[in-house]
Parts: sequence; structure tokens; C-alpha cells
Amino acid sequence: MASVTYDHVTKRFGDVVAVNNMNLQIADKEFLVLVGPSGCGKSTALRMLAGLEEISDGRILIGDRVVNDVPPKDRDIAMVFQSYALYPHMSVYDNMAFGLKLRLSPNIFQQLIWAIADRPRYEKFKRDRAEIDRRVREAAQILGIEHLLDRKPRQLSGGQRQRVAVGRAIVREPAVFLFDEPLSNLDAKLRVQTRAEISKLHLRLGTTFIYVTHDQTEAMTMGTRIAVLKDGVVQQVDTPQNLYDRPGNVFVAGFIGSPSMNFFDATLVGQDGQVWADTGAFRVRLPDEKAPAYRDYLGKQVIFGIRPEDIHDAEYQPSGIQSALVEAQVDVTELMGSEVYLYLVAGGKSFIARVDPRTRARVGNRVGVVLDIGKTHLFDKDTEKAIR
Repeated sequence: MASVTYDHVTKRFGDVVAVNNMNLQIADKEFLVLVGPSGCGKSTALRMLAGLEEISDGRILIGDRVVNDVPPKDRDIAMVFQSYALYPHMSVYDNMAFGLKLRLSPNIFQQLIWAIADRPRYEKFKRDRAEIDRRVREAAQILGIEHLLDRKPRQLSGGQRQRVAVGRAIVREPAVFLFDEPLSNLDAKLRVQTRAEISKLHLRLGTTFIYVTHDQTEAMTMGTRIAVLKDGVVQQVDTPQNLYDRPGNVFVAGFIGSPSMNFFDATLVGQDGQVWADTGAFRVRLPDEKAPAYRDYLGKQVIFGIRPEDIHDAEYQPSGIQSALVEAQVDVTELMGSEVYLYLVAGGKSFIARVDPRTRARVGNRVGVVLDIGKTHLFDKDTEKAIR
């Protein structure tokens, strides 16, 4: 098992900087997710670790070993790609065993020579074959695909093919597993099932996992920590809950959470020792315990943020919250079963609320919604960094 360190790592493609001065430490046995929009550099960062891309500047370490110039096959890593990359003419068993056979077993002609002329080496060959068989069958058992070992890839569903690709990585028993958007080709229901299986696999193997995705739901549900990237720069690294509760800037706040956080341009106003946020559409009093951090911004423009799940139908307001009532018009409703998304307009400004499914709000209605002001966020207008 091994830790992974990105030490001031930069990757350039001509004039384009794909990864910019990346510093990141991934602990042994950690499940770290690299997340961000397409083109942010997350896959490039993973490919540099795998040895599939050269590093322009900086160092990458696996454990205590710098691997900048180490060939991919010698880095003790295994990678699962978005495409399954299975050999169509081989069985599931042979697909999973193929890499090990290349490493441990010679070709058939050498086997015959050894059987005749070099008995000790032939005995080692048989032991290696037995070890390959053990690893393949053990990985198949872990993934629940023992009954598929004799099938060809064309006889498998997408989820089964993905398990085979993961199994091919498991049999190598690497120090680090790398996953590059492995669930992108699966349907929605299968993605939910497979991400749970990968999380259980991490707990069972106790190995370092580094997982790349653009789907923040995958990141939140799978990772022990998440690194959010934008334009090749790491924006914030933290646990999923801390990223959600305490985003470091506007980008992280908007990227983490679904639907994304509502943002309003606002002015901070002081009145009778209290601090108010005036968005033009509504005016809300901010929590007294946060007021000291906001006093330097009184009279200035800020970005006011609140998540849709912290906006409630006034008729079904949760107890115990610090509330502020806002009148708005319903533009669109989306029934999700366990909740309803209300697309609202107040003072010409649009925002989204996730409310109780019992709501009686309908398109065109004027409704009262309650903002949980204890869950609001403020960001500096110029730097877009969180104000705390």
C-alpha cells in the first residue's frame, strides 16, 4: 500500500496549461476523488500519475519513490478506464488473467523447452499459473462474477463488463488503484449500484483509490476526501461534508450540490447592530453570530448564496430554523417524488427551492418561501472567496 504526493506538478500542452502547480497529498488507503468540469485537468493529473503523460514540472511520488521517470508497468498501479477495453475474442477469465500472464508466464514454446530441459523453471511456471488462477477466481468472487468467467465480452451487460475491467485491475494487487470516469457509460440506475460496489470494494481491499469524475454526486457519495479542480488549479480539498457546508469560494459552492447553490448580488447593510443582506429582490437579516466577520463589508457589494434545500415552503417550515420570509412567483415546478423543485422569481431574480412534496404551489402562484438564514453563505465580490 502507498501514499501519493503531487509536488508542484504542472502539465503543459504547448501554450495550454492543463494542470497548474498542483500540490496534493493522498494518504495510504484513502479514497480521494478528483472532481471538476470537463477540461479542468483531472484526467490529465491521473494520467501523469499512471505514467501515460509526461510531467512538465514538479514531482509525483508513490510512497517515498519519485516516479517521474519510472515506466508505467513499474509504478505498482492499476487503472480502470471509461472504456472497458476488453479483448472481444477472450473469455472473462482470460481478460482478467492476461496482464498477469504477460508478467509471470512465458510463451508456449518456452514452456515446452522448460518442460524438457529445465525442470525447476517449469515448476516455477506451474506455481505462477496456479497463483494467477487463485487471483482471478478471488477477484471474480469479490465482484460476484464467478458465473461469467467462461463468457465473452459480447455476452455481458455494460455493468458486467465494468466489473470485469475492475477485476482485471484487482488481480494485479497494486499499491494504488486509478479510476478515470469508469461509470460514464452506464445507465443511471446501474451507476448508483456500481458506485456502491466500488465503495465497498475500497473498504474490502484497504488500498489507495484515486477516482476521477465530473459528477459531483459520485464525488460526494464515494470519496473520503474530494479535490475540486477548475482550469487546472485545485480550488479546495476537504471531506465531502465540509465542502458542502463550508465551500471556500463561489466555484466550489456552485459545483458541489444538486441543484447548485443560488447566488444573488447583494449589499450588506448595518442596522441597530444587526447585519442585513439586500439583494434588491428581498432583504434578510444575517445570523448575529456571523455578524462580526461581515462588518468590514458593510456598505459593500457581496455575493449572497443559499442552497435550494435551505429554502422551504412557508406552510411546511421545519422547526428550529432561523427563518426569513420571501414572497416569490412560481415559474416552473418539478415533482421528484420525495420533494418538489420550485423555480421561483422574486424582483426579477430567479432561484430554485427544494420543498416538501405536500406543497400546494403551482405555476403562476404567488407563494411565501422561508430562507434558513443559518445556512446562508457570503462571498467577496472581487475574489469570490468565502467570507468567514
